[in-house]
Amino acid sequence: MIRIEIISSDQTLPIRHAVLRKGMPLESCIFDGDDLPSTVHFGIFENDGLKGVVSVFEHKNSVFNETKQYQVRGMAILDSEQKKGYGRLLMEYLEQFLKENKTDLIWFNAREGAVNFYKKLNYSVTGIPFEIQNIGIHLVMFKKL
Repeated sequence: MIRIEIISSDQTLPIRHAVLRKGMPLESCIFDGDDLPSTVHFGIFENDGLKGVVSVFEHKNSVFNETKQYQVRGMAILDSEQKKGYGRLLMEYLEQFLKENKTDLIWFNAREGAVNFYKKLNYSVTGIPFEIQNIGIHLVMFKKL
């Protein structure tokens, strides 16, 4: 049985570390704003196992004019669980959550290798590719709600 729940920031760390920060200190998986009241973390579970996580931060990007913006960060599905639809389910769930909370725009810095995944979910690219040190090439992606 697959379910999505709101989880704590601490619950995101092992998945973030395994997928997004391999070989780096666990502390590199703690993001500024993780524990703000406006930040929400989601986990996708199959039976009792946590398979993936994603977090949303109320954070305005000056590239966009929309008033209420949320940034997606830390989207990570365990390597062994990828290509099973968990990422799509998490993104659809967080979009619905943000729509219910009157969000105008979702944006994030997508890793170059994940851009096509997000395009399939109707996200668009803006700007030019840029590098995040020790992580790689990223592009800003967004969707108006």
